[in-house]
Amino acid sequence: MKVEMGRPIGDLAADAVDVDSEDEEEEAAAAERRRRITAAAGGDGEEELLVPPLNFAMVDNGVFRSGFPDTSNFKFLKTLGLRSIICLCPEAYPEANEEFLKSNGIRLFQFGIEGCKFLSSDIRDCHVQEPFVNIPEETIREALKVVLDVRNHPILIHCKRGKHRTGCLVGCLRKLQRWCLSSVFDEYQRFAAAKARVSDQRFMEKFDISSSKHLSTTFSCSKR
Repeated sequence: MKVEMGRPIGDLAADAVDVDSEDEEEEAAAAERRRRITAAAGGDGEEELLVPPLNFAMVDNGVFRSGFPDTSNFKFLKTLGLRSIICLCPEAYPEANEEFLKSNGIRLFQFGIEGCKFLSSDIRDCHVQEPFVNIPEETIREALKVVLDVRNHPILIHCKRGKHRTGCLVGCLRKLQRWCLSSVFDEYQRFAAAKARVSDQRFMEKFDISSSKHLSTTFSCSKR
C-alpha cells in the first residue's frame, strides 16, 4: 500500500469542507466512505476490508496520523505493525482499543489535551461554532520526545478528528525538520480545512525548537 505523506487517505473532499458542518455530519461522511470502500470491494462486505481511520495519513517513515480509531479500523492498523500510539485526548481509552493494543503488543502514550467549544463574537455573526483547544507547550514537547524516539516506531499520532491537536504536534515536528512556516501551515490546513484556527497556527509559529535542534528527525522505515 502506497501512502502519500501529509495527505488524508480516503478523504474525497478534504479541501472543500462545509463551514457549517457539525461532528455528526463528519461521522456520516466517514460512514459513507466506508460504504464506498465496501462497494468497491464487491458490494457484499464479505471480503476482508482495510478501513483507515478518519484523516489517516503518513507523516514520515514509521510515523502516521489520524482521527480516533474505532473497531472498523483495527484490521488496517494491524497492517502498519505499530509499536506505539500517541493519544492526545484526555478521556479514558476505550476498552476495545485497549484490548487491540494489548493483543498486538502496542504501547499507548496518552498526553491528554482538553478540548472545548465556544462561540466568539466574530464567529457568532457567521453562525459558525469553532472548536477551541488550549495547546499546552510542555505536553507537546513531551509528546515530541516520544515521536522522535525511533524505538517507538512505527507510531500513530491521533486525537479525536486528527485535525487540531494532532495538527499542532505534527506542525511542531515539521519545524524541527526545518520546514518553512508556509509549508507547515499548508499541511495543517489540508486536514483542518474550514475549521483551521489562527490560534493553532500562532502556537506553531511561536513554538521554540532551539532546545531540540540536536535531536535527530530523520527516520528510517522501522518494521516490526
